Amino acid sequence: MSRICQITGKVPVTGHTVSHSNIKTKRRFLPNLQTKRYFLAEEDRWITLKLSTEGIRTINKNGLYSVVKQLRAEGHKI
Repeated sequence: MSRICQITGKVPVTGHTVSHSNIKTKRRFLPNLQTKRYFLAEEDRWITLKLSTEGIRTINKNGLYSVVKQLRAEGHKI
């Protein structure tokens, strides 16, 4: 599975590691992804999401069911 947040859509970005002598080599900045299980009470089942920490805060703020409903409206299978 790819390193993409299912809610916010955060993906890895590229940049440089800069040494003391100012030599630049490519590197990737990975999002802080967590695999979380939530109980969706409206459907009486567990769902597993791969979320960034910002996505977890979004669920805490807006509620799980409203976030899942919005994702399904965008065409994601959950």
